Amino acid sequence: MTEAILLVGGQGSRLRPLTERIPKPMLPIAGAPITAHQIAKARDAGINRIILATSYLATVFEPYFGDGSDFGVELIYAVEETPLGTGGAIANAGRFLRSEDDAPVTVFNGDVLSGHDLSAQIEQHVESLADLTLYLTEVADARAYGCVPSDAEGRVTAFLEKMSEPITNRINAGCYIFRRSIIARIPVGEVVSVERETFPQLLNDGAKVRAFIDTSYWIDLGTAEALVAGSRDLILGAVDSSAVAPHSGRALISLGAVVASSAQVEGGSAVGAHCRIQPNAKIIGSVLLDGVEVGAGAEVIDSYVGANAKIGAGARVFGAAIGEEAMVGAAAVVENGAKVGFGEMIAARTRVTA
Repeated sequence: MTEAILLVGGQGSRLRPLTERIPKPMLPIAGAPITAHQIAKARDAGINRIILATSYLATVFEPYFGDGSDFGVELIYAVEETPLGTGGAIANAGRFLRSEDDAPVTVFNGDVLSGHDLSAQIEQHVESLADLTLYLTEVADARAYGCVPSDAEGRVTAFLEKMSEPITNRINAGCYIFRRSIIARIPVGEVVSVERETFPQLLNDGAKVRAFIDTSYWIDLGTAEALVAGSRDLILGAVDSSAVAPHSGRALISLGAVVASSAQVEGGSAVGAHCRIQPNAKIIGSVLLDGVEVGAGAEVIDSYVGANAKIGAGARVFGAAIGEEAMVGAAAVVENGAKVGFGEMIAARTRVTA
């Protein structure tokens, strides 16, 4: 038995209105919830028992995933009645672990999509007898992140907060391999941050904290723009996930969707079940959830559109987030990071910008 904890309790405030009724980790990209892609990654690396650490809208997960048997794993649900932070969530979920004290336990942040070699990370952790192994990636500009330096032997030397002149461009990429006994040290029922408290304390205590450096694909799915990019990259093959349904060409069109022959759907777009795309509509690089209607001649470019939303004839939606059941009137324009709330109506021929 190989176990993992998946941190899926976040509210996703930056993603509102998309997260008003759907927790961030359940937002679909490339035809499946973010969590489904992470479960698939864990399963493909040999992990067969996963504890979902839930909090916000916790009741949404189990009806979709059940006991995990349909996804090739055993799933357990650990619910936080109040948010406990990353460390508190791990401790809460840790009560359900069955592994031996020295066994590796993988912990995923619930809002990251990566192409890193998880099997190799676990193997390095075991072979180096580490207490904790962190997946680090490199970014062009680390000023927006805390950075994580390591020495020539691959030992993590510090956890640094955001700084104007980072000493390294390597950052915490949100996947950790813990020795099971280390998880047992985190206080249960308390608000704890692993990034600000647990990890620095381990260094202070002399624990063996190792870096696993992988510079393949990585994206933080914390914004609507990032969701669209991640979905597009999965469909176009820039990053792999066995949770992506088979598809041909440059789009993923779900069963039951009706797309007019003169409509253009490409650029890595994902079109959900029961969507209706009318003649001469153009869907480029976008995510349309189930039941979306796009009127004749409308354009939806680089946007995320919630379930059962309606885009009127001739409307233009560029780089926007459209909430569930929203209505964008005929010939209206929604652009430049604008957000349309759940059930909100945008009048015909009006323009909405961020």
